[in-house]
Amino acid sequence: MQTYGWRIYAVPVLLALTIALLVVTIQGGGTASPSAGEPTGDAVRNPKVQEETTPIGAPKGDIQEAALPAGALPGGGPYTAKGEKTYRVIRGTGDRVGTGGQEFTYTVEAENGVKASQYGGDRTFAAMVDATLANPKSWIGGGKVSFRRIDSGDADLRISLSSTETTRELCGYQIKLDTSCYYPPDKRVVINEARWVRGAMAFQGDGLTYRQYLINHEVGHGIGFERHKPCAEDGALAPIMMQQTFGTANSQVIALDPELGDADRTLVCRPNAWPYPDK
Repeated sequence: MQTYGWRIYAVPVLLALTIALLVVTIQGGGTASPSAGEPTGDAVRNPKVQEETTPIGAPKGDIQEAALPAGALPGGGPYTAKGEKTYRVIRGTGDRVGTGGQEFTYTVEAENGVKASQYGGDRTFAAMVDATLANPKSWIGGGKVSFRRIDSGDADLRISLSSTETTRELCGYQIKLDTSCYYPPDKRVVINEARWVRGAMAFQGDGLTYRQYLINHEVGHGIGFERHKPCAEDGALAPIMMQQTFGTANSQVIALDPELGDADRTLVCRPNAWPYPDK
């Protein structure tokens, strides 16, 4: 990628964003929507999702070119197109967060070869992951799961910042859209650095909220919520398992996911980063 003179400002800006996130986590801020409610029920949660052998969450199948612009990668800062396809565990552990009986341990990882100046560095990325999962509006808000960060041993989830090429190899690239996914054979929550840096059109430049969404959505796949959800009420906050990277209108996401074909195509939701936004 091209070198930009403003890169020297990237780290302090991202650190400031992380501090802002921590404040939001402590205060439990955010706009609630009475229609958001429970994101998914236990009946649709796959407790054996980690036994799957193919990526979960990435769009696949045929799609018309006219449907691509809503999910296009926005312009913005540089990102790493090709990493080394190996990962390092970012050091750091934490206490258990949440009261749910099913505990998921997780590591935070970064692909070797991804440039720290682009995403703010390992500590910034790890702090964002930790703060997001510890927020009561995240998955712990349902009272059924809890999380604990480790940096050694066999984790249940490996939350991994990944280059574009590695993400495409793990998640697939049949539809020419940069995305993230959950890759069960490695227990890897694949976070595409291109999306981490540039976000998504639907979030209109709100990179902080988009990163929270990205973590919660892909971790959602990792804890068993395989299926995507459509917008259920016009103007409501989008379900966390809606493919908001590609839009918050049903007409946009149905084009990418045939399983949503029965949803009302006229409905449009608002961007939402949380499984339990009312918490």
